[in-house]
Amino acid sequence: MLKFTPILLALLYAFAMYHFSAWRTRKELDAKSTELADSRLKAITDRLAAALDLKRIRVHIYEIDPVNGLAAPDGRIFITRGFYRKYQSGEVTAEEIASVIAHELGHVALGHSRRRMIDFSGQNALRTALAMVLSRFLPGVGVLIANALTSLLAARLSRGDEYEADAYAAALLTKTGIGTAPQISLFEKLDALTAARSGAAPAWLMSHPKTPERIAAIQTLSSRWQS
Repeated sequence: MLKFTPILLALLYAFAMYHFSAWRTRKELDAKSTELADSRLKAITDRLAAALDLKRIRVHIYEIDPVNGLAAPDGRIFITRGFYRKYQSGEVTAEEIASVIAHELGHVALGHSRRRMIDFSGQNALRTALAMVLSRFLPGVGVLIANALTSLLAARLSRGDEYEADAYAAALLTKTGIGTAPQISLFEKLDALTAARSGAAPAWLMSHPKTPERIAAIQTLSSRWQS
C-alpha cells in the first residue's frame, strides 16, 4: 500500500487543485473585468455570431496590461485592457481583434478552456508524484527531472490546442467574409505588441507555438480551401 501512497496523494492534490484553480480564476475574472461596449467591435462580433447561429457573442475586458485574449473555463471570452488599448491607438484593427475573439471561441467550442484547467491541475499532480518517486532514487535531482518532464508535456498539449483554435478561427473568419488576412497580420505584429509584457496572466495561457509556424499552418488551410 505504501508504494501507491505518492500516486494517491497526487490524485487528491489534483482534485483539490482543479477546484481551487477554477474558483480562483473565476473570482479573479469577476473582480477585474467588465463587458466590452464598443459599437464597431460589436458589429464584427455580430457577424461572428450570425455565422455560428448565435444571438450575440459577449466579450469582456480583463483589466490587465499584457496583450492577450483568453477563454475562461466557464466559456466567457476576454481580451485584456492592454490589447484593447492597442486597438484604440490604431496599432491593431477591429478585424485583428475579431481574429483573437474567433480564436478564443475555438478554445471554447473545442473544449480546450475547461480541459486546460484540468490539465494544469493534473500536471501539478503528476509533477508532485514524479518528484516523490524520483527523489527516492535520485536525491537532489529528482524534483528537477519531474519539473522538466511535466513542462515538456504541458508545452506539447498547449501547442496542439493553439493550432486547433487557429484552424477554427480561420474557418470562422472565412465564413464571415473577413478572411484570414487579419489573423496573419496580427501574428506578424505579435512580437512587437507583446515585447513589453507587464502584469501577470494565468500560467495556462502562456505556452504557444512559434509564430511563423502558426502563420504557415493558416496559409496552408487558406490555400486548400481556395483550391
